Amino acid sequence: MNSPMFSFQWLPFVFLIFLSSVSATLINIPRLSPIGGKFLHDLETVSASISDDLQTFYYDQTLDHFNYRPESYTTFQQRYVINAKYWGGATSNAPILAYFGAEAPLDGDLSAIGFLADNAQQFQALILYIEHRYYGKSIPFRSREEALRNASTLGYFNSAQAIADYAEIITHVKETLHANDSPVIVIGGSYGGMLASWFRLKYPHVALGALASSAPILYFDDITPQNGYFSVVSKDFKEASETCYQTIQKSWSEIDKAASQLSGLSNLGKEFKTCRPLSQSSELKNYLESVYYTAAQYNHPPDYPVTIVCGGIDGAPSDASILEKIFAGLVAYRGIRSCYVNEPRNISETTVGWRWQTCSDLVIPIGRGNDTMFEPDPFILSSYIEQCKSIYGVPPRPHWVTSYYGGHDIKLILHRFGSNIIFSNGLRDPYSTGGVLDNISDTIVAVSTVNGSHCLDILFAKESDPEWLVMQRKVEVRIIEQWITQYYADLLAYKK
Repeated sequence: MNSPMFSFQWLPFVFLIFLSSVSATLINIPRLSPIGGKFLHDLETVSASISDDLQTFYYDQTLDHFNYRPESYTTFQQRYVINAKYWGGATSNAPILAYFGAEAPLDGDLSAIGFLADNAQQFQALILYIEHRYYGKSIPFRSREEALRNASTLGYFNSAQAIADYAEIITHVKETLHANDSPVIVIGGSYGGMLASWFRLKYPHVALGALASSAPILYFDDITPQNGYFSVVSKDFKEASETCYQTIQKSWSEIDKAASQLSGLSNLGKEFKTCRPLSQSSELKNYLESVYYTAAQYNHPPDYPVTIVCGGIDGAPSDASILEKIFAGLVAYRGIRSCYVNEPRNISETTVGWRWQTCSDLVIPIGRGNDTMFEPDPFILSSYIEQCKSIYGVPPRPHWVTSYYGGHDIKLILHRFGSNIIFSNGLRDPYSTGGVLDNISDTIVAVSTVNGSHCLDILFAKESDPEWLVMQRKVEVRIIEQWITQYYADLLAYKK
C-alpha cells in the first residue's frame, strides 16, 4: 500500500515577515500539540513496519458546511489515511478507530500516535486518520498562499468546520466500505482531543464514543482560572527541586539587571550563546519561558525533561551565578550547541495556523499571577482582542466555544445529555487544569494519572513505560470495549 511521506511545508515569505512583525506583541498561548515540544521531539519518518500498512486517500471536501452561498460549495482535497491490516470487515460490523488530526500536518501523528495501531488487532478495527483543514496537504483555495491571504479566506478555518469535515469523511468511508453498522470511536489528543469530545456531542449518530486525551475543554471563557497553566508548570518544577524552582524565580530580575548594564544585552548574548544579538531582555525571557513550559507539558518518562532542566541548574558549580545556573539548565535540556535563543528557523504552517485559531474561536485565556515561578503577566481580554484585530482586521470571539459546545456547569448539563466520552489527563500536564478531571456520569468518565503528562496515553507503547501508564491505557481500552459490546447488543435487538 502507498504511504504518505513525511513533509513539512513552509509558508509564503511575505506572510512570514508580516507574522514576525506582530508576533512579539501578541500574548503567547502554548501549543496544543499531542506529539511533543519543539526541542525534545524531533519527528521521524513513518517507520517501514507501519507505513507498509497505510493507504492515503483524498476526499472532495466542502469548503463551507453551514452556508448556501455559491462560494460555499467550493471544494478542496482533504487527506485521510487508512490502515486495514487488522480490520474484521464490514460483514462482521468490525469497529473503526478514527483519529482526528489537529494543528499540524498529519504525518507527525502517523509516526507518534500509537493508541490506534497498538489496539487495532484486539478490536479487529479499521484505523482512519484524518487531517485537519488548512494543514498539511488539506489546503483550500488551491494554494497555501491564497488560503492564508486574509481573514476572508481564513474565515473557513475553525473547529466547527473541522468536525463537520470529519463527519463527512467518516460517513464517506463507511459508505464506501459498506460498513454502515460498524461502530466508530473517535480519538484525539490536545486540540484534537477537544475536537473528539465535541464531535461526540455534536455528531452522536456518527461516533459511538470518544477518547479525548489531554483536552482542556474548560480552559475557555474563564471557567478555568487563568493562572492554572503556569501554576502547574511551577508546581512541576518545585516538586522536582525546590532550589531549581527558586533559581528560576530569581532569574527574571537578574536578566533585567544584567541587561540594564553597559553593554548588558551584548554580555547576555555571550553568556547564553544567542544565535543573534538580543534587542531586548524579553527575547531571552520569552525563550526560557518556552523551555520551561514545554519541559513541563511534555514531561514524559523515562527522561522527564523537568528533571533534566533542574539537574543542570542544581548541578552547576556552587560558585556559579544565577544566570550561569540557568544556562547550565538550558544546556542540559537542549544539549551542547553552537548557539541558543533566536535560532534561525522557518516559521511553519502550524505557527501561523495556531496564531489564527487562537485569534478566532479558540481564545484560551492563559495568564500569570504572583504565585508562580514566572513574572506576573495577566491575560487582559480587551488587549488581546485589539492585538488580534491589528493582525487580521477582525476580532476573536472569546465566548463562541462555550456558546457552541458548552462548558459552563458541565457536570449538570452533560450528566443526562451526553454519553460515551473518556477524558484522560496526566496531572503534571499544565493543560490538565482545563480538563475534565471528575466523572460526569457512568459513561462520561475521567481517567487521570498523578504522574502523567500531555497526551502520553495515546503515544506508542514502549517497554519502558511505567506501570501506571500501562494501567491507564488498559482502563481506556476496557471502557471502549464496553461501549462496543453494548452497541452490538443494541444493534442485534434493533434488527430483530
